[in-house]
Amino acid sequence: MMTSVLAALAFVLLAPLAAGLLNGVDRIVSARMQSRMGPPVLQPLYDLCKLFQKERIAVTTSGHFFLLGYLLFTVVAGVEFFIGGDLLIVIFALALGSVFFVLGAFAAGSPYSHIGAERELVQLMASEPMLIIAAMGFYVAAGSFQVKDIFAHPDLMIVTLPGIFLGLVYILTIKLRKSPFDLSTSHHAHQEIIKGITTEFSGPYLAVIELAHWYETVLLMGLMYLFFSAMPWLGAAALIVVYFLEILADNTNARLYWQWVLRTSWVFTVVAGAGNLVVLYYLKRAGN
Repeated sequence: MMTSVLAALAFVLLAPLAAGLLNGVDRIVSARMQSRMGPPVLQPLYDLCKLFQKERIAVTTSGHFFLLGYLLFTVVAGVEFFIGGDLLIVIFALALGSVFFVLGAFAAGSPYSHIGAERELVQLMASEPMLIIAAMGFYVAAGSFQVKDIFAHPDLMIVTLPGIFLGLVYILTIKLRKSPFDLSTSHHAHQEIIKGITTEFSGPYLAVIELAHWYETVLLMGLMYLFFSAMPWLGAAALIVVYFLEILADNTNARLYWQWVLRTSWVFTVVAGAGNLVVLYYLKRAGN
């Protein structure tokens, strides 16, 4: 019980710091890829603090309420994951948080906000099936939906779930809002005038969105680590490689149409994710 409480507190308090530093490294690496110096590594943390200090300008009260729901359920998903809870609850809580985010954007009157919200729904449709298949794959491989059981499994999950891992890497580009899948909004400076789903939010409310995204980033990195939990050093190296590939994709690709995002994500989900799941299931049956 005490371990779970400490893990929950560590996630709530340290995840924003870890994600902020990761975001700072992301900006520096992206800048070097573009032959620029880039900002200080702590700049994302400075920006977040500055947003919280700005004036509260409420466009819609209901929209800001939904943003708090987005942050709350994202944190709940992360806490459930890092205390070793049910992976299905983690995925459903994360999806519910994203739905609150969409409702907050729909509550605003801006057409750009509405278009961003619709594209966010498309991104949910593209990414959620792969997350569900990943949970099913972990269950078949480890015999449990409990994160603590999957984490303690003696075998490397990447060996039995390579297709599901590749599928998660693919949809990770969507969840991290990287090009070519940054449909609803983007971190790039040249797209900040029309920010899609975040158009009508500013100051502390924009900070809440960024904070929730940081919690989600740490949670997703934790999910990727499960594939290598039997060998921690390999897991750390794999996370570095995966995140670098996400930065590389972000800086070398233009935004795709939503039809392409949906089509390619589902194809990858069926071929890599579901295909891996079917093969693993029949191998398990043949072994028994």
